[in-house]
Amino acid sequence: MFIFLILLMLVSWGIQQRLRSKFSQYAQIGLHSGLSGREIAAKMLADHGIRDVQIISTDGQLTDNYNPTDKTVNLSADVYAGRSATAAAVAAHECGHAVQHAQAYSFLRLRSALVPALSSVSRVMPLLLLAGVVLLRVSIIPLGLAVAVFALATLFSFITLPVEFDASRRALAWMDRSGVVTTDEHAIAKDALWWAAMTYVVAAISSLATLLYYGMMLFGGSRRN
Repeated sequence: MFIFLILLMLVSWGIQQRLRSKFSQYAQIGLHSGLSGREIAAKMLADHGIRDVQIISTDGQLTDNYNPTDKTVNLSADVYAGRSATAAAVAAHECGHAVQHAQAYSFLRLRSALVPALSSVSRVMPLLLLAGVVLLRVSIIPLGLAVAVFALATLFSFITLPVEFDASRRALAWMDRSGVVTTDEHAIAKDALWWAAMTYVVAAISSLATLLYYGMMLFGGSRRN
């Protein structure tokens, strides 16, 4: 299991590097329509009748997200002002989350419901794991609590998968219908979103593998005690 976790870390690193390489490559290819990421986002929101979501430029790279709490589509500067198929894909993907929110998409609602619980326990989870491992010979309770918390985080990771894939599906379908990209640009956008989705897949698998690792440790400890 430990070797498997190391392999997953290497795979995750490789996918992250591939994603950055793809985004860097595609960012050099100008969009035929000449629209910026902000304009793409505004058009997609308008086409879905969404008028209460703000589009904001944020710092950093690959920091794009949709915040359902304050209804903002947050686009990194390169995406916000970018006029490439990559910028269009990312902007449309984040707007896909806004559409999910507007249409009460079940998996997004479930993920949002888990956020407060995860936020409150995420800071203590490393300490719980450390205490659980150190005190395992004395008591299984700390590690048991840590495994329970980690199980919640793992559940969140897997619920995130349909949310992300569905947002990409909505983005690509809208881009096709609206004609904001050419056929070649659509293929580029699809490839970029696929690599982005793979980061979530690997993260979910890694979380599950880590949960199983500590779960087996807990099971072994309970048998000894």
